[in-house]
Amino acid sequence: MKGLVAVTGATGFLGRYIVRTLIQQGWRVRILARHYPVHEQFSDLEFEAIPGDLSDDGALCALVHNADWVVHAAGLIKARDARAFQAVNVQGTANLVAAINAGVTRSRLLLVSSMAAREAHLSPYAATKRAAEEVVRTSLGPKHQWTIIRPGAVYGPWDIETLMVLKAVSYGIALRPGNGDARVSLVHANDVAEAVAALCTNSPAGGLYEISDARHDGYLWEEISEAAARVLGTRTVKLPLPAWTVRFAGALGTAGGWFGLSPAMLTIDKAREILHPDWSSPQNRHPPEMLWQPKIDINCGFSETIQWYRAHGWLSIG
Repeated sequence: MKGLVAVTGATGFLGRYIVRTLIQQGWRVRILARHYPVHEQFSDLEFEAIPGDLSDDGALCALVHNADWVVHAAGLIKARDARAFQAVNVQGTANLVAAINAGVTRSRLLLVSSMAAREAHLSPYAATKRAAEEVVRTSLGPKHQWTIIRPGAVYGPWDIETLMVLKAVSYGIALRPGNGDARVSLVHANDVAEAVAALCTNSPAGGLYEISDARHDGYLWEEISEAAARVLGTRTVKLPLPAWTVRFAGALGTAGGWFGLSPAMLTIDKAREILHPDWSSPQNRHPPEMLWQPKIDINCGFSETIQWYRAHGWLSIG
């Protein structure tokens, strides 16, 4: 065994990939979860579970006790208002850092942030991811070390958000938000998990890295639809979505939250993120190649993901 990694956000989409990869690579894993997780991706894995959440100081202290690494992957990606993002993404991170500082073990912290943190002005999500990074940088005690990663748009089996785009393509619709020139960085969840494991094995202190696939210049929305259409075997019609229509749809999602509906993924804040022109990720922002390189390109990644969606009834066949 390489040592002990404590993981927050372990039951989320990306967190499950991280837990699985760490265990497969010889780490002992301890997770924080409100309830013991029963999930297909965990069916053959052995790990320790600490009941609690990011507001539970006792649970956080138990989570990080004697941990060699703490991987902080927990966080809200959608919420009704900015206060909810603040409570989880910022205060939750501060609570975790306090628990690490209170321990006697020299632990290293790896924060899973987001590429959105580059543009903190765009949304409460982006702002709170940037603020969480600042908490780690400024509040973690000097005997500890930190590393921060900023993944691009993460996809793969079990992902609900990418499913929406792929469903549109399966119906023959190629969405093109904004003026069509925006570039989006993509990365398969397996590659992000491999990056986390690699950095836990050999990470320089104080590194901040972006994580994307090998297309560092990102993808046009048209290219994303074309890649999906090749796998699905469909012909598509381009559907331009002018910026005002994206903002209007986002406003409807935001209004739904005001009236007590479940938080929508597309809000007026998320619309600003979607319309941002440049989510590319230059090579010099990535981890050193000797530590990690992405393995999954968009063609292989979409092929695997679409096959999984179909096998599990999430996407119709033919």
